[in-house]
Amino acid sequence: MASQKGIMGIWLAEEDILHAAETVKNKGYLKFDAITPYPVHGMEDASGLSRSWIPWVTFFAGVTGCLFGLWFTWWTSAVSWPVNIGGKPMWSLPAFIPVIFELTILFAALASVGAMIIACGLPKVNPPVVDPDLTSHKFGLIIYDQDQKYNSSEIQNLFKELGADAVHDVVEY
Repeated sequence: MASQKGIMGIWLAEEDILHAAETVKNKGYLKFDAITPYPVHGMEDASGLSRSWIPWVTFFAGVTGCLFGLWFTWWTSAVSWPVNIGGKPMWSLPAFIPVIFELTILFAALASVGAMIIACGLPKVNPPVVDPDLTSHKFGLIIYDQDQKYNSSEIQNLFKELGADAVHDVVEY
């Protein structure tokens, strides 16, 4: 990901950052991000985030794992090494449900972790530190310079009107 520039406002209370994110969204800014020390309930709605695509990856990987489990148990017991035990059918679904279930979970979990790594842009070797207190007790909202409505002075005034504790330029993020 290329480095980005922008204006950051810092608030001290969770409710204030929620109000600020909702106001920024309602003012028409599209390229902004919130940085909080912990997940803030309602931030997705306040900042207008859409639902993640990761559950779809999990679903399709799980279906793939289930189909692979069905094929693999059939192939190993009925094609590759058919052994008739007590006159039972070569491929008996109830006997292989644990294997199919485990493969479904394995495929879904590995795909979810891989998708999350891609979605988060990991690994970030040297992420920039905008404000060291953002990881402990402060909340930040950054509007990037790639936003169509980006105007440095207007954004600084908006953040001050919203009660930001500090407002400063972010050179690289």
